[in-house]
Amino acid sequence: MKKLTTLLLLSLATYNVQAQSFVQAYQNRVNQVTQANITSLLQDFASFGTKTSGSVANNNTLNWLKGKYQTYGYTAGQITEDSFTVNGNTTKNLVVTKTGTVYPNTYVIICGHYDTIVGPGVSDNGSGTSILLEAARILKDIPTEYSIKFIHFSGEEQGLVGSHHYVDNVVFQNDVRQLNLRLVFNIDQVGGKLSAPSNSIKCESDQSGLPGNNAASLSFTQQLAACTTLYSPLQTVMSNTYSSDYIPFEEIGDIITGFYETPQSMNEHTANDTFANVNPTYVFNVGKAAIGALQHFAVATTNLSVNEASVGSLESVKVYPNPVKNILNIELPNHIKDFHVEITDMSGKLVLKSENQKEINVSALENGVYLSSIKTDNESVTRKIVIKK
Repeated sequence: MKKLTTLLLLSLATYNVQAQSFVQAYQNRVNQVTQANITSLLQDFASFGTKTSGSVANNNTLNWLKGKYQTYGYTAGQITEDSFTVNGNTTKNLVVTKTGTVYPNTYVIICGHYDTIVGPGVSDNGSGTSILLEAARILKDIPTEYSIKFIHFSGEEQGLVGSHHYVDNVVFQNDVRQLNLRLVFNIDQVGGKLSAPSNSIKCESDQSGLPGNNAASLSFTQQLAACTTLYSPLQTVMSNTYSSDYIPFEEIGDIITGFYETPQSMNEHTANDTFANVNPTYVFNVGKAAIGALQHFAVATTNLSVNEASVGSLESVKVYPNPVKNILNIELPNHIKDFHVEITDMSGKLVLKSENQKEINVSALENGVYLSSIKTDNESVTRKIVIKK
């Protein structure tokens, strides 16, 4: 009880001094989340089809995930696989570890499952998968006091099999705890619904199961909500944890929190859970909130590197008029001379591309909603536009 009380007090102290205060360095990294990356990751995830645990598609998705981390610069020593069986078929959790500078043996886990049961599962849970990848990319070389484990679970749809296996065989071995966890932050089904855009996200706390970790979970979830408000445009709705990969951790007394979409799209576990039905802008905003919160939970450095200090200038880009009929204007900071613009429809198809043009003729495009991505060598920003004639 004394240990829990101390932990809770430390959590509350951290909340008071950090989560309620804006941190510019955190915001600069949040600004490195790009709509183009999120959209591309969602589309790639969709392309693998139905990812039933142990299937060829499931294994292909695992290899895609590993390839992404290698591209980001994570080494073979940081990337591990945790194998188990589901209904007689072998599948794997993917675990990527980033070592902390002050508390290397205490971990913040950020997790989400990549398996699906019906259809490509772009919301459930390509959305969480995409956000984990963006977080890992952006924070790769950012010092954090606590170690971070990015975990992609398989077997979630068969009853949290993968996360149970990880808890029983990695967190614990022979009933002896091997990993000291500060927090488990789960992201599951945050794709939203394209036909009903939302500006809210559920922040989930543990108010059931073992009562000893409920107060600490609520405290961390309040911190999650505070960070969401600070680093994203989303409003927060406090809610309870339910039937996802944080539950096995809760059952052994660890502290959990999580994100879940609101309102619920109801496309999960159906053939309608496709890229065409999720809202990429919503996933982009949840990604901003998640990366702001993850920096807080792992206590990322507040010092900006030279490269970081220059990032984010594209955030001030203005695209107008919107809706647009004929000519779309791009207003950029004066120092940006070389750039290109890509306009895609909501299925991800490229419909128009231009270089160094601040006035773009879109009169040939049909009425509808499009994504306009403005890119330089170092940055990218995406704005949603409506063409209406």
